[in-house]
Amino acid sequence: MNLLEMNHVKKTYQNLEVIKDISLTVKKGEIVSIIGPSGSGKSTLLRCATMLETMDSGELIYLGEKAAWNDHTGRSVYAAKKERRKIRENYGLVFQNFNLFPHYSVMKNITDAPITVQNRDKKEVYKSARELLKKMGLEDKEQAYPCQLSGGQSQRVAIARALALNPKILFFDEPTSALDPELTGEVLKVIRSLADLDITMVIVTHEMAFARDISDRIIFMDDGIIVEEGKPEDVFSSDNLRTKSFLGRYGQ
Repeated sequence: MNLLEMNHVKKTYQNLEVIKDISLTVKKGEIVSIIGPSGSGKSTLLRCATMLETMDSGELIYLGEKAAWNDHTGRSVYAAKKERRKIRENYGLVFQNFNLFPHYSVMKNITDAPITVQNRDKKEVYKSARELLKKMGLEDKEQAYPCQLSGGQSQRVAIARALALNPKILFFDEPTSALDPELTGEVLKVIRSLADLDITMVIVTHEMAFARDISDRIIFMDDGIIVEEGKPEDVFSSDNLRTKSFLGRYGQ
């Protein structure tokens, strides 16, 4: 079953075509990594998938429910606010810069949306949050504030916050780009552990070895298009000149 479908997506900023007619699907339980040089459109594609950016044209579908489609002029139109809110419950997003609320404790950062947006039982949400913090190795940080955390700890809280919403699909937008190498390792370890839970993930990353090891499928983007996609072993041993050039020392 396709959790996500994006069909013929286009996005232009001022005269710069950032996404040029991209289509992709993500199946339940699949881990898809999107790689490519800076400026290739990876993060913009993710922002279109999560409705943080408005597509110029194209379809966006979650579990068969259309979030956006083309009107008679070929421009994207979006579902009504109520439907969009319902569709948004299907996914969680982890940003490269954490985006934690600085005036909230770690616990409140994690529990606020499940309680106020999803109207879930407070006791159940707190129990779940404590289990997530334990999984992240942060059980002693419940009452800490973001300013008291390292970058790696902040990103693990951000992952816990996204998981607390029980999403069907989890998006990561370069989750380690703001971290030094030592902290990068601890965050990648957490993401690897999520793979064992059969959580569907789409990961925009510049960590090539990580992408190769964790992914069911890799999408290589450049200049707003998908140059190549396939199993990690196929992409990393590709004869495509652009793919070979980008992967460089990772080629096999």
